[in-house]
Amino acid sequence: MLEKKRNTDPLPSPTSGTLKSGGFPGPLPPWGLRDEETETEQSGVNSPRIPLVAKDRNCPLPVTEARSWHRSLALQGAESGTDSALCEGSPDLPESFSPTLLSLSLVRTGVTQLKAGSFLRLPSLHLLLFTSNSFSVIEDDAFAGLSHLQYLFIEDNEIGSISKNALRGLRSLTHLSLANNHLETLPRFLFRGLETLTHVDLRGNQFQCDCRVLWLLQWMSTVNASVGTGACASPSTLAHMQLRHLDPKTFKCRAIELSWFQTVGESALGVESFSYQGEPHVVLAQPFAGRCLILTWDYGLQRFRPEEELSAPSVVSCKPLELGQRLFVLAARLWGGSQLWARPGPGLRLAPTQTLAPRRLLRPNDAELLWLDGQPCFVVADASKAGSTTLLCRDGPGFYPRQSLHAWHRDTDAEALELDGRPHLLLASASQRPVLFHWFGGRFERRTDIPEAEDVYATRHFRAGGDVFLCLTRYIGDSMVMRWDGSMFRLLQQLPSRGAHVFQPLLIARDQLAILGSDFAFSQVFHFEPDKGFLEPLQELGPPALVAPRAFAHITMSGRRFLFAACFKGPTQIYQLHELDLSA
Repeated sequence: MLEKKRNTDPLPSPTSGTLKSGGFPGPLPPWGLRDEETETEQSGVNSPRIPLVAKDRNCPLPVTEARSWHRSLALQGAESGTDSALCEGSPDLPESFSPTLLSLSLVRTGVTQLKAGSFLRLPSLHLLLFTSNSFSVIEDDAFAGLSHLQYLFIEDNEIGSISKNALRGLRSLTHLSLANNHLETLPRFLFRGLETLTHVDLRGNQFQCDCRVLWLLQWMSTVNASVGTGACASPSTLAHMQLRHLDPKTFKCRAIELSWFQTVGESALGVESFSYQGEPHVVLAQPFAGRCLILTWDYGLQRFRPEEELSAPSVVSCKPLELGQRLFVLAARLWGGSQLWARPGPGLRLAPTQTLAPRRLLRPNDAELLWLDGQPCFVVADASKAGSTTLLCRDGPGFYPRQSLHAWHRDTDAEALELDGRPHLLLASASQRPVLFHWFGGRFERRTDIPEAEDVYATRHFRAGGDVFLCLTRYIGDSMVMRWDGSMFRLLQQLPSRGAHVFQPLLIARDQLAILGSDFAFSQVFHFEPDKGFLEPLQELGPPALVAPRAFAHITMSGRRFLFAACFKGPTQIYQLHELDLSA
């Protein structure tokens, strides 16, 4: 262990290319650069020749030579009375050096990790080099107090982990080398606050080129520094590829996850989200409780709470509609009891105002809202032999039958959609394949049916990339995803779905999801991948497990996104959607 008394000679200028007698060496040569023509051997210590920038940049200077170059300077400085010192084979970090020491090299020491504040006793250091040491971990604030440090070389060690705040406080650092270690990734924000960096060397590490390296690629594209990055070790598709050749846009490092948030005690057949006077709400169709239950957000408790109940025995669907300051709720009930409830304005309660088509709507199974010729309408799918699916449109203060569709076919579901710029209606039936109607001449006319789609219980559509897709629910057999080709829906994907009553797409923020509910297994959440054009499995819903799910809806409250799952044989469950940054 060597220690030399500080020399009072001034430091050389930043552009100096030689080591002055008794002074601190000028800027280190860029690693990996060498000038074979100008580099000469020097026998004296007063003016050693420093390698200049290479004329041929394809001829790199090995890291071992760069280390030898610095080690020679340290030894020369020690012998000539400079402020440099070399520690080789020491079992611990030095503690007896002068606080005015400017340059320190640590070689083959017994240090196992660099802890916080390891160099607080050496506040004047400008250069610090570690090589061939056995330590594998660098902790937060390991270099605290080294505000003047300009050169930090940590090369040929066994470092496998470096804390994200390990380099905190090195505000003068210009040259950093972590070359030839065991680093597979670097923590995000490792270089935060290092605004003076001009050279970084990361070569010789086995980087895992997954989402954890994304931040580094993004940083490289914005930093004003020369970065030597090395190559990927994995995955196999990227092995041996230089990091600088990776395109950050090809990394998919964002994921979503649904986790349980709240339970609403009663079972439900349907759930709908709506907004009234700018405030989001949810309404549940609860047949066993005999009501439509409206929920709102409690900003104090940060939970959903009941706001209002509408008496509706045997209800199967509660469909809301906001028209200005008025709020309507269609309560589709069994045995001819469907009603329309209305709220004239804010601060008032909903009240029943109309009984809807009691002779036509005997066993409603679904209700949907659609707009035709600028007017709001409801279509109610009726599953009884004696009833018929009915289109109800607004006329004056109420909604009245405008057209009966599909009589005697025991319809189980209705879906309103737009194709080719015109309103369409898709009816699923227990007796035949789904039938597609289009709006023509003030009424719905049959256009086509969906081939190879037997025993479809319900249909729901979504749009992605300019295309229209259809999710078809089958209780027995495989549920299906189809795409509109301009004349009919064509099969795109099949998903096993024994016991399914609902296969519902939902667009939550920028994520197109589809949830396949099951009476006999966990409900599955799928994510639509635009580049593939398919639904990919995302996760199972639960715990708690959904018991006979029948409908899903989503709502955004205070910047938080929630998913409601209405269950026929169990309580309604509420899940919260979380976004995960896999590059963190």
